[in-house]
Parts: sequence; structure tokens; C-alpha cells
Amino acid sequence: MSIWWSLHLRREAASVPLARRLLLGTMETAGVDPDISYDLSVALSEACANAVEHGGGVTTDGSPQAYRVTAYLDGEKCHIEVADSGPGFTAPQRAPRPASFDAEDGRGLCLISELADHVQIGNKPDRGGAVVSFDKILKWRKDAPLMAV
Repeated sequence: MSIWWSLHLRREAASVPLARRLLLGTMETAGVDPDISYDLSVALSEACANAVEHGGGVTTDGSPQAYRVTAYLDGEKCHIEVADSGPGFTAPQRAPRPASFDAEDGRGLCLISELADHVQIGNKPDRGGAVVSFDKILKWRKDAPLMAV
């Protein structure tokens, strides 16, 4: 069995815990191992926080532009994508380097890379905006109701 969902969220700080809670609830209901769920929820929170902070300006009515979160659990892995409509990355992205010890920010992409099994960081090909996607192999609880057989 697979589970797929997508959210279209305003670029506001309150949207980050909403996405995280939906992911955690989905994985708990499906029976994903709590350690894997936690890792993915932290990575998702970081990707969403980046979209909120860097994801673009405001719409014509003055509200913040939106960003999109998509999650897919397919039995053996979870794939998550966070896409915004901001300026995107100015240079090709390689493996993120850790921020300096005293930096106030700059740790999000590095954390995502450490918590996920496979990470892609880049720009939307069509109309701008950043895309951060990551995968993690799932482990299941013994009593998992939706575990792949």
C-alpha cells in the first residue's frame, strides 16, 4: 500500500509544524518506526523553514507566496519534496557544508543531508523557485498495519 499527500501552504512560520504533524501522523498510523519518523520530521521542518524564509515575496494582495510539500510513502521508502516560488539557488548545489560554529543559520540543508538517505537540491526548471527533495528507506514497527508484504 502507498500513501501520498500534497499541501499548498502559505509562507508563514505556522505552516511548518502543520506539515510536520501531518507527516508524523501519517507515519505513525502507517506503522513506520518512530526513529525514522522523527528523522524525516526534522528534515521536513528544515526544508519548510527554508521555504518560509527564502521562498519568495508576496502576492498581488500582499499575502506571502505559497510553497508546496509533497510526501509519498510506498512501502519501502518515503519521498518528500518541498518546492517554493522564490528566486531559487544562485549556484549549482553540491553537498551542503556545515555552517560555522557561531553561525545563526545555515544548518538546514546539512541537517537534511545527514538525516535522509538521498537528497536533491536545485531549482524548478520552468518558472523559478527552489526544490529540495529527499528519500529515506523506511523501517516498520512489528505491528505496522500498512507495512508492505
